[in-house]
Amino acid sequence: MNFLVRWLIDWPRRVAGHLGWLAPLFARVTVGWVFLWSGWGKLHSLPQVTENFIGWGISFPQLLAPFVSGVEFFGGLFLLVGLLTRLSAGALGITMIVAIASAKWAQVDSLETLLGFDEFEYLALFLWLAIASAGPLSVDHWLQRWFDRRSDQRLRRTPRVGSASSGFSGQ
Repeated sequence: MNFLVRWLIDWPRRVAGHLGWLAPLFARVTVGWVFLWSGWGKLHSLPQVTENFIGWGISFPQLLAPFVSGVEFFGGLFLLVGLLTRLSAGALGITMIVAIASAKWAQVDSLETLLGFDEFEYLALFLWLAIASAGPLSVDHWLQRWFDRRSDQRLRRTPRVGSASSGFSGQ
């Protein structure tokens, strides 16, 4: 019995521990690629996107169509490389909420329908990325390590009050 428990629980946990970098990388690259190209397409067809926004009843469509298109393009680009991941995922998640509320809500007749929308699935991934962050294979991770090292170096160089190197003897 103990062998079975170890095989069914411990072994997958150990394997997953070695692959912790893979899930955020895969999620970022997948949705980053989708939204990079979705935003690119919208940026190159803004009149049609604006008309769609008008049809969906979105306020200020002339302003929001290029804004949302840019959020999708740059958010996708940033997710691809793992830069500003939490901010990008949050902005794209809000975009998905608005898309569901404005363009899809009339089709919702059950929880199953809502959960079946691509936008809802993207929202789940964006929520996870906003909480879990980019993972170790990302610009965010590299920048955090760089800032941490600089901060540590500054702390080591700062003389303490009362130490011989500070010129203050405490008297």
